[in-house]
Amino acid sequence: MSDTPRRRSGGRSARQSIRKNAAQETSSYLTRSISPMEVVSDEGLSTIEYNADTILEEIGMDFSDYPSALDLFKNAGAQIDGERVRFPRGLCREIVTSSAPSTYTHHAKNPNRSVEIGGNSMVFVPAYGSPFVRDLDHGRRYATIEDFNNFVKLAYMNPHMHLSGGTVCEPVDVPVAHRHLDMIYAHLRYSDKPFMGSVTAAERAQDSIDMAKLVFGAQFVEENTVMTSLINANSPMAWDATMLGAAETYAKSMQATMISPFILAGAMAPVTVAGVASQTLAEALAGMTFVQLVKPGAPVIFGSFASSMSMQTGAPTFGTPEPALVLYTVASLARRLGVPFRSGGNLCASKIPDAQAASESMSTMLPAVNAGANFILHSAGWLEGGLTMGYEKFIIDADQCGLLAKFVSGVDLSENGQAMDAIRETGPGQHFLGSAHTYNNFETAFARSEIANNDSFEQWEEDGSLDAAQRANKIWKETLAIYEAPEMDPEIDQKLLDFITIRKKEIPDTFE
Repeated sequence: MSDTPRRRSGGRSARQSIRKNAAQETSSYLTRSISPMEVVSDEGLSTIEYNADTILEEIGMDFSDYPSALDLFKNAGAQIDGERVRFPRGLCREIVTSSAPSTYTHHAKNPNRSVEIGGNSMVFVPAYGSPFVRDLDHGRRYATIEDFNNFVKLAYMNPHMHLSGGTVCEPVDVPVAHRHLDMIYAHLRYSDKPFMGSVTAAERAQDSIDMAKLVFGAQFVEENTVMTSLINANSPMAWDATMLGAAETYAKSMQATMISPFILAGAMAPVTVAGVASQTLAEALAGMTFVQLVKPGAPVIFGSFASSMSMQTGAPTFGTPEPALVLYTVASLARRLGVPFRSGGNLCASKIPDAQAASESMSTMLPAVNAGANFILHSAGWLEGGLTMGYEKFIIDADQCGLLAKFVSGVDLSENGQAMDAIRETGPGQHFLGSAHTYNNFETAFARSEIANNDSFEQWEEDGSLDAAQRANKIWKETLAIYEAPEMDPEIDQKLLDFITIRKKEIPDTFE
């Protein structure tokens, strides 16, 4: 019974056609028509901004093993004490607001897939960085390059993912020093959506740029943003050479960076919402200031990733109220600063795509959407606090992103949206099923879930009694089965492969 397909008009081929058409018709990014939710008063935000400046001025930030950063800060007017940098009050804000763009275009290989970052735009991006993957057939296991390629293909095929992502999972069967080459190749070859570059070393960031130049053209990359990459602070109040090196490399080439403190409240920041928000702002300002000093005008995103923790075990927790309040607060701070904002979404601690995963995911995704985040990383696939990328979870999360896309479009107040003709036509005591307005809108009237089952119990039972994860399992397999790679000039493809071959010979073959 479990292998019995769902009975819908047209069968499997019709479902495949629907998915293909949806991918073609869906916008490359979302434009919000609803206002962001504010939870802190202007006075409260001013207090947090004052406290962040106090952190920068009195306590300062450590910039470890990166003398060029110290030189940049010293020349800008900061006080240097060893690796500790203290910034005069207001200096970082002045530097960031004077040169960082409020919006930018992240170009895709397919120009129709390019996205706008900032303002009222919003993009959903797959999860990032998991060393494990999970599916119903094989359970939890270490990720491979095949898994990585699969998730790039799934993101490409899914109309609700606007980027193919970055390190969607860690392919542990490829040496650490080499795997960034295979990952960037996958983004460039198996998708034509925007993607994120490697950040685990400055030279890997440069490899990402050089590979992008082979596809986009060197001049185009020098003049446009084709990558947005994740740069995490080493919280609390420290930046390390690895992240600074990658940030500098991208900034010099005018490629975008997400400057994101990664905070487990209670361990890497205070336990209070205001304390986390103040420290997050201070760390992000220091990082964005570094980028602007390297290359004024280089695109940056103010990123925030804050989770609570179990005070009994120290484990990160998700879906709790405090990180949501941090997210709302920091989103407001980013708008006041005038730069795009990044957050996480669809996060959970659950090991499998169960009720806990659904509850925690929606409790983290709704604040991101309502707060007006522009770049929502981890939008699909996240399990086990980020340790695992789930195939079924990816499909379930992406389905929810599709429903949220309809939500952020707001209320239609056009003549059709007001529906006064339908109300006049139907009148009291009748139904609207037969009205012309209903006929004209029935295909698009309501967002539809591909995962939810609304059949009768008897029909559901006859079709195999499948739960949401089982239905998602069928969908990701069907999606990969019909996948076709976007077109690429064979000469360009060969140049990429030759570049990878040469670099793998030059880079020591280690798993360290």
